[in-house]
Amino acid sequence: MQNSSLLNLKEISPCGRPLVVRCGAFGDMVLLTPLIRELQQKFQQPVDILTSGAWSIPLLQDQPGVGEIISVRSRKTPYWLAPDQRHAVARLRLRGAGPTWYCDGNDAAKSMLMRAGFIASQIVDVADYPLLPCEHVIEQWHRLIHSKSPIMGCELQVSNIQQNDLDHWLAARAMGVAPLILVQVGNKRTMRRGLRRLAINTKYWPIERWAAVLRHVSKACPSHAIALLGTGPEYALNQEVASAADVTRLYNVADDLPIGRLIALLARAAALITVDSGPAHAAAAVGCPQVVLFGKASPALYRPWGYTNADVAVLTGQVDGQPNMLGISTQDVIKAWEGIRLRAAYPASLAQRLDA
Repeated sequence: MQNSSLLNLKEISPCGRPLVVRCGAFGDMVLLTPLIRELQQKFQQPVDILTSGAWSIPLLQDQPGVGEIISVRSRKTPYWLAPDQRHAVARLRLRGAGPTWYCDGNDAAKSMLMRAGFIASQIVDVADYPLLPCEHVIEQWHRLIHSKSPIMGCELQVSNIQQNDLDHWLAARAMGVAPLILVQVGNKRTMRRGLRRLAINTKYWPIERWAAVLRHVSKACPSHAIALLGTGPEYALNQEVASAADVTRLYNVADDLPIGRLIALLARAAALITVDSGPAHAAAAVGCPQVVLFGKASPALYRPWGYTNADVAVLTGQVDGQPNMLGISTQDVIKAWEGIRLRAAYPASLAQRLDA
């Protein structure tokens, strides 16, 4: 239920910390960082998170303002069949009920809150704050806490451990300290049910177009290495793209890219070219310039929004009058690429660290 007085209820939470409930994809959790930051500043306490998915803990656990992350495999599994849900309820009971921001689009996770002793008056529900026309989800979060402060974008910090891991990994890959351009060809939808379903996927862009873009980027930036991002299932797709492009200094790294390393790589890169994806939002959160191809999703709602002024060129297309990534031409991407400002080879702080 909507409760405008909830921000004054700190004293009723035994642990004194606000709780955010969001069981979203990788990009959804990145988009949550402005809300976490504002709640931390409001309560002067870390923000606990109830979530699902293997990405949330490695993505958020070391970020400023984040407290305990309670993760379940699925909030839709029947409770009696879900030991992870029972563990989550036990953890919630131990921390104590208190001010909660429910940011999920369905009610599946609410039963865990009720079992843990939370009451409706403690919960601000996103369902009571429907999106306004052309409103971005970050602006919706801003309204959710009745904030008067300027709206800030997403932010992720990279630890020294992540940076050192990336240094060793790049050296092992024979990529050294070359400036990097990153490319995200696929996403989890692209790989669903295998490559044979690519052509009907809303985030599919043809291999031959990717190959043409890679050839252009390689020629325009001969001193840069190009890395194809992704998860394990996307490795084979990347190999097809790399084979079609046939350029030097092109690396397929989808076989060994855990989330912490991905964030560090995005923080290091000169730029990114990507479909609408989790890495696009993470790139914005670490100030990486990028070109983003959108399919059916609304850029007004989901465009990458970072805390810096790094360039973000958003591309959309249409087929038969409907939003469709296939309506974006190779030349559209090349033109957008030529219009963004590449980041220097290394952020200044990283260059100083490497010289030390």
